[in-house]
Amino acid sequence: MENLDKSKNTAIVAYLTIVGSVIAIFMNQEENKSAFASFHIRQALGLFLSFFLLGYFVGYADSWYASSAFYIFYFVLWIYGFTSALQGQMRELPVVGAFFQNLFKTL
Repeated sequence: MENLDKSKNTAIVAYLTIVGSVIAIFMNQEENKSAFASFHIRQALGLFLSFFLLGYFVGYADSWYASSAFYIFYFVLWIYGFTSALQGQMRELPVVGAFFQNLFKTL
């Protein structure tokens, strides 16, 4: 039971900020590695990195509509991942989740 709680806490920390994702990577070291925490670390890290990468280009569009759609899409994905971690489920993010799992498979 304690291991599940620790894994769940690590997964939740991963979704807090990009710094939280880095902290969660260190929390999920080799001796205490959890498949559940690793899954959510990959999802959250991919979400944050894609937000910064794509947000840079969306910002140049100089369009309120493009920016609003981007932020809403990002926020919905973040809520989906965060609630999945809170509920103790391993659900991939829609559209990008499988890509993040393959891209960060070493974490």
